[in-house]
Amino acid sequence: MQMLTKFETKSSRVKGTAFHPKRPWILASLHNGSIQLWDYRMGTLLERFDEHEGPVRGISFHPTQELFVSGGDDYKVKVWNYRTRRCIFTLQGHLDYVRTAYFHPEQPWIITASDDQTIRIWNWQSRQCIAVLTGHNHYVMCAQFHPTEDLVVSACLDQTVRVWDISGLRRKNAAGAPPVDPFSAQRANAQGDFFNVTDVVVKFVLEGHTRGVNWATFHPTMPLILSCGDDRQVKIWRMNDSRAWEVDTCRGHYHNVNSALFHPKREFILSDSEDKTIRIWDTTRRTLLQTFRRDQDRFWCLNAHPELNLFAAGHDNGLIVFKLERERPAAAVYQKSLIYVKGSQVLYDSNPIASIRTAPAGQYLPPPRTLSYNPTEQAVLLTSDNEGGTYELYIGGKTHRGSGKCAIWVGRNRFAVLDNTDVIIKDLANTTTKTIKLPVPVEAIFNAPGSQILLATATSVQLFDVQTRQVVAEINAAPVKYIAWSADMSSVALLCKHTITLATSQLEQMCQIHETIRIKSATWDASGVLLYTTLNHIKFALPNGDSGVIRTIDNPVYLVRVAGGEVHCLDREADVKVIKIDPTEYQFKLALLQHNHDKVVAIIRNSNLVGQSIIAYLQKTGYPEIALHFVRDDTARFELALECGDMDIALETAKAIDKPAYWHKFSQEALSRGYIGMVEQAYQRTKAYDKLSFLYSITGNLEKLGKMHKIATMRNHMESRLQTSLLLGDVEDRVQALADSGQSALAYLTAKSHGLADKAEAIREAAGMDGADTGESHTLLVPTMPVTSLVDWPQLQTTKRTFKLDEPSENYNVAETLETDEVFGDRTVAPAPAAADIETGWDIDDAELQIDVELQNDAEFMPPQPGSSGAPNSQNAVEQIAAGNFERAIQLLNKQKGISSFATLKPMFMDIYTGSQSVLTAQSILPNQSAQMYSMASALEKLQQGYDATTNAQFADALHIFRQLLLSLIFISDDDTDEVLAVCREYILGISMELERAAITDNPARLVELAAYFTHCQLRTDHEKLSLRLAMTTAYKHKCFKAAGEFAQRLLDLAPAPQVADKARKLITICDRQSRDSLEINYDAQKPLVICAASHTPIYQGEAAANCPYCQASYKPEYRGNLCHICTVAKI
Repeated sequence: MQMLTKFETKSSRVKGTAFHPKRPWILASLHNGSIQLWDYRMGTLLERFDEHEGPVRGISFHPTQELFVSGGDDYKVKVWNYRTRRCIFTLQGHLDYVRTAYFHPEQPWIITASDDQTIRIWNWQSRQCIAVLTGHNHYVMCAQFHPTEDLVVSACLDQTVRVWDISGLRRKNAAGAPPVDPFSAQRANAQGDFFNVTDVVVKFVLEGHTRGVNWATFHPTMPLILSCGDDRQVKIWRMNDSRAWEVDTCRGHYHNVNSALFHPKREFILSDSEDKTIRIWDTTRRTLLQTFRRDQDRFWCLNAHPELNLFAAGHDNGLIVFKLERERPAAAVYQKSLIYVKGSQVLYDSNPIASIRTAPAGQYLPPPRTLSYNPTEQAVLLTSDNEGGTYELYIGGKTHRGSGKCAIWVGRNRFAVLDNTDVIIKDLANTTTKTIKLPVPVEAIFNAPGSQILLATATSVQLFDVQTRQVVAEINAAPVKYIAWSADMSSVALLCKHTITLATSQLEQMCQIHETIRIKSATWDASGVLLYTTLNHIKFALPNGDSGVIRTIDNPVYLVRVAGGEVHCLDREADVKVIKIDPTEYQFKLALLQHNHDKVVAIIRNSNLVGQSIIAYLQKTGYPEIALHFVRDDTARFELALECGDMDIALETAKAIDKPAYWHKFSQEALSRGYIGMVEQAYQRTKAYDKLSFLYSITGNLEKLGKMHKIATMRNHMESRLQTSLLLGDVEDRVQALADSGQSALAYLTAKSHGLADKAEAIREAAGMDGADTGESHTLLVPTMPVTSLVDWPQLQTTKRTFKLDEPSENYNVAETLETDEVFGDRTVAPAPAAADIETGWDIDDAELQIDVELQNDAEFMPPQPGSSGAPNSQNAVEQIAAGNFERAIQLLNKQKGISSFATLKPMFMDIYTGSQSVLTAQSILPNQSAQMYSMASALEKLQQGYDATTNAQFADALHIFRQLLLSLIFISDDDTDEVLAVCREYILGISMELERAAITDNPARLVELAAYFTHCQLRTDHEKLSLRLAMTTAYKHKCFKAAGEFAQRLLDLAPAPQVADKARKLITICDRQSRDSLEINYDAQKPLVICAASHTPIYQGEAAANCPYCQASYKPEYRGNLCHICTVAKI
């Protein structure tokens, strides 16, 4: 038997605990007067309640309402609402410490026990005491209601246990009974006590303890009572309608026994004591089965979950939530059949095929942990943790047993057993045929294709060939608990405590999924999607690492098979269940990942896939045009339409919203794309008259410009009137506008200069001015007349295609479309200019190259002209650079990769160009040398150099290497460039933060923040361990214990070296006691975040962010328009 710890806290002494009946919550009442509410699944403190004055001893949740009750040494009983997080009211009446407080399972009652030698029953609805139970003559340590009957049991330091009958109280307070005046009720109770006819009467007095009794409780279903006390004994009592008697006594504790309880599902008794132990007893035999000991902590209370196999024990330094045995049923799948263990039977699709060994009387035998099935011989292998690890072979009605941690089938007639450091191969008769010495210590073995097996070590998983006795492949992973193979054995999922690693059959990692709560099981869908379960969710994981929630579950289940929209699973009772799921979301995302256009269109047409998460996913993955089909909100549709360039939908939604801010944004986007008609409409909606005038002027629309002049005159807006008259060349109206606005001198000079003598004289006389000589030679200022009037800019038809529901999808090449989209986006690309028209941007002259190559023939050598060595219309920037078409290459790089600053790239341009001009006479058949100048092979070499520099802490050199590599990837066309680019981005960001941290001398909070942010860069595992160690040490030195503990836990999850792991565990122990940060740091490990590459501050999930179009580095919105700090060549 094992104590499987699920949750543990560090605090002052815990005097009481209570499980919530439905939610994963536990209350802890502390000796320092505080009440803590914990989520034991997530391991987080939800709330703290601090209204009691002195220790809080009694605590209990209401079975159905959002209430809990507490009692303490301040003589008060408080009722709390945990939803509003406040105390509703206080019940006062006890005259000494309140020891326990419990709700009645059905009635609106609370029962409390106190050191004032009384037990009180309260009606929490009327907030009045309805009964006072007297009779004990010492401190009453405990009082509880019976789960189903009208009984109360109490334990007292007067060495007695009393059973009380409260049926009269129930009848008195039954529905429909007349209300009772409290004063008359007190007089009636006093008179009733005198004549011995009260509402609550003592039914039994149980005497047998030789010292004070600390605890008494009922069995949930049987007529049994359990008590324990300072005589170090646990006693079992049986009762009937007429009497109660002692059945037996469990002896073994050597100090006061503070609490005891019946196991709700097994024939066990649990007790805890001040001797620092929790002991497990057999109920029927009354024998000790197991003892769990803590070195430093005395135990004070014990509690069982009302529905789950969970227990909580409070001790001197906190509490612990645990269970006594694994509840995962041993099972295996063969084709469409399920083989599993239930009770003492091995079932094949619910049909028994073998009976397994059961525990002898008075002993405990742990259930089987794993099952391996041999369909050829119809044989079953079971392994369990009994006696350090044993296996049992069931074949042909016979049973063979042996010792070993794991046992799996490796052939038709042989199986492998892991025994310490050896793998032993045995035949069907359980005879050893081969012993294989393993190269490293192994914790478990799992099946693999052919004659191979998987060896799980503390830090990795190895693919081991049994025949050749060699390690074929290896992958780094935290300790693996279970694995799941796909149906064709091409992919495997390695399940750890909090991570899942997806890999190929040769252990090449595809992705890794992290969870904050425990992962329970996994299985593969027929389409290649992994479905897995946590404690409360069924989730999916795609091969690229995307994951999501399929549905919520009430209790943990263990997946065995997925068929269409049904998940077949086992629960903890080993019952087969079929859960309906909706696979639409992960099928849709898989179709997007595989570029399956037909399936995407079919899902959009036939499903009701909606929600903000799917829209955000489509935006994130670059499919805003698909997201448009799911959005009905006009604001969201407007943003998506602008993002994917669908200006028609953007115009439609802008009309529906009809707000100036949206029209302004729409006009800017339409103007950048050349949709003049839409720009005009947006300006008209916002009455932007000045912008309209300028638009009509530059597009040559003089007719509408004249209308704008009339509007300006009607509005009496002199500035606009003067401007439009100037643009139209209307001198007379310009003179009149100046005169009307009071500028008589300017009006006179304008009229005089343009030959309007009569008008000028009239203005002079009206203003009383002297005449002025304007000279003789004057030219009328008239704007240049446009040759033609344009409506919209000409658009180049490209092969881009979006997902439209009204178009046929046959013969549609998604790969070609996506490639074109990535290159061209939504903007038009002008045709390449002729060679003669090219003007190089950097004054490149062929003469400066001084190429002097000895030719093998007498023909005169003609150096290639710009544009001659590559296709003139090529969309490959490298080919255009090699041809000397620098301007064309700059255009392509700007449109394809978002590059906007090319000064840094000049040396690379020169390398490619000069390389293309070289001639190798002996190897004339070689391809263009420029293509080999920047290759993936050289990039991978440089990547390794960057890794080595990082490992050696040469951060300045590493930063230079990664940045040069990042820039060289611009000129490499390979499927793996995105992955290498992402690596460079993360390392540049992390090293930049580390260099900033090294330069700080007087800001300890910033030191801790930068070290914390460094751990969120996606680094290689060994570098991630180093960053976590750095962050852990930095945080601890500056007394940020909470953060240091989190870094240490993350470090342990990566399975570091033993000495490092030991230090991390010790640090966690220290930090858990402190559990606070002395510095105020801008860091929350519980929220997903990315790091702003400019300010080196966190951007949490849901906050606005901007990205670099080339390297995809993240920034805060205020840096939009600046050069990227990572790649230095693209604007954010």
